[in-house]
Amino acid sequence: MTLNRRRILAAAAMPALASLPFLARAQGFPDHPVRLVVGYAPGTAPDVLARLLAQKMSEQLKQQVVVDHRAGAGGQIAAQTVAKSAPDGYTLLLGEVGSVSIAPAAFSKLPYDPAKELAGISEVARVDFLLAVPAGAPYQTVAEFVQAMRAQQGKVNFGTFGAGTSGHFGAELFGEAAGFKVEPVHYRATGDAVTAILAGDVAAAFVSTALGVAQIKGGKMRALATTAPQRSPLLPLVPTMTESGYPSIDISAWFALMAPKAVPAPVLDVLSREAVSAIQAADTKAKVMEAGFSVIGTSRAETEAMLRSEASRWAGVVKASGFRGD
Repeated sequence: MTLNRRRILAAAAMPALASLPFLARAQGFPDHPVRLVVGYAPGTAPDVLARLLAQKMSEQLKQQVVVDHRAGAGGQIAAQTVAKSAPDGYTLLLGEVGSVSIAPAAFSKLPYDPAKELAGISEVARVDFLLAVPAGAPYQTVAEFVQAMRAQQGKVNFGTFGAGTSGHFGAELFGEAAGFKVEPVHYRATGDAVTAILAGDVAAAFVSTALGVAQIKGGKMRALATTAPQRSPLLPLVPTMTESGYPSIDISAWFALMAPKAVPAPVLDVLSREAVSAIQAADTKAKVMEAGFSVIGTSRAETEAMLRSEASRWAGVVKASGFRGD
């Protein structure tokens, strides 16, 4: 064999040799508990999803997946925590649209960069929203609500679960489309926004189907419409925003398992495979759907494509709204 041929073969083998430590690491992964960071408080829709996913992944990985709540700032505290953590696959994020796709366009001083610091593992689920109002409100339909809001003096107090979240921009988009001014009232979590509706402190809010369905079925608040493409099987009598004349109010919240960008690809592959298997498992899938989510379960490549698309879409929405969070 000539010297040049030996050099060519050696060079070609280098990437494979370099990947051997990572492959070995993936084969033994995980060998201690994994932390799943969630940006919302216990009892919220993201918490419900995280616990169901963590429980099934713990069974599959033979290591405990521990849910770690880092609530606040619309999920940004959790996203920053994971973005800056060790890239070993043991600290994961239940990423969501607000802190990953919306925040980079809405906050110029964001202390993390999702595109550069976070890797998509799998989009596990989506949840749509309900336009919810106090149970004692005089309007029964979106049309009646819009008529009342147009007639009142000043801006309409609209509860949100944080500045720069999909619920916030949903309110702004709805007000613009319907012809009334919105005064967003930002709460720390969706549960606080629901409490404000129950108390009549705000005229309305977009709340997740997962969190709002129990209150609505219990008669404690009223849903005028859902942002989903079709009516929810949990609330079949509630029309869609499209049916109500507002097809542009197309907001939903995606949830994706994510990790620090520098986590080795073989480890990400293990996590992606196990996450998809967990969310698609019959028992977990049934519970997730019962909680008001749509089950997804995408590959790493599909998740990264979704993240790029969502970043572009929400950048346009934020720019059109003129909102700046800092």
